Amino acid sequence: MQVQLSGQQIEVTPALRDHVNSRLDRLTRLDDRILSLSVVLSVDKLQQRAEGTLGVTGATLHAEANESDMYVSIDVLFDKLVAQLRKHREKVSDKHQRAVRDERQYG
Repeated sequence: MQVQLSGQQIEVTPALRDHVNSRLDRLTRLDDRILSLSVVLSVDKLQQRAEGTLGVTGATLHAEANESDMYVSIDVLFDKLVAQLRKHREKVSDKHQRAVRDERQYG
């Protein structure tokens, strides 16, 4: 998987990089076919913003989080991406199960 971490008007410190990498494990446990992840961290006055784009086979998932603390916004971002990835995985598996069920039923 290709991971890209960048910052706009903020320096990406090793602590922020480690925090993102520690949260990345949650995504890889759900799906091992993740192609890429792009995280952009930015600061606008008092709002700390984290945006993420996750590329998986068959879809591109995007989420954003605005909080007063950068670490909290990273956590919220990954919570949103995990929810979207779970929903995507359910759609793919439901589609597959429906096709198998129809083939068995209609032969």
